[in-house]
Amino acid sequence: MDYKALAQETAQEVLEYSQDTSGWKVVKTSKKITVSSKASKKFHGNLYRVEGIIPESITKLSDFLYKPENRVAWDKSLKVYNMVHKIDSDTFICHTITQSFAMGSISPRDFIDLVYLKHYEGNMDIISSNSVDFPAYPASSNYIRGYNHACGCICSPLQENPAHSKLVMFIQTEMRGKLSPSIIEAAMPSNLVSFILNAKDGIKTLRAPVGCGYHHSSHSSFLKK
Repeated sequence: MDYKALAQETAQEVLEYSQDTSGWKVVKTSKKITVSSKASKKFHGNLYRVEGIIPESITKLSDFLYKPENRVAWDKSLKVYNMVHKIDSDTFICHTITQSFAMGSISPRDFIDLVYLKHYEGNMDIISSNSVDFPAYPASSNYIRGYNHACGCICSPLQENPAHSKLVMFIQTEMRGKLSPSIIEAAMPSNLVSFILNAKDGIKTLRAPVGCGYHHSSHSSFLKK
């Protein structure tokens, strides 16, 4: 598989999502974060758009979201986020294991994603991800293997305050397993708001003195659903 070509195609898809203004329905607003959705063209589920402001420059924000060593320090939705194969300085394959959410009704999933950082003119970055097959990490009986169709974060300077960044995130995750679509649709908007809030808190944590951070090491087992 030409992973680099797929990574570039995924980044372009995410850019096109950001330029698509039709059909979005606002499904949640909370603490200046807006979540919208529309039917995905990739699977029988939703494509979600999440918008918020992060009080940090675009360069620092991109590193913060992109680098695995930063991500595991703040993203409370994850148990594991490991780079398992490096393609080049901007592209790698990552193994992710999520925490359960929706009060345990959605059990942990694992994903194998191709992650890519692309810089654009106008000081905009796109961090894209798309699930791929990677023979070194086959699906196991420990977790249901989910699938991320083209997803990504777009980071750009806030026009009225370039020291802050506008973060627009697109998510279309196929959870798989025996889950009712209504459970996912009910839980996903709040989960996405929490992601942005955790990112804001995480930026503050990384600015704090050494020893003030946190790392998740939960290994609880959950009934698969």
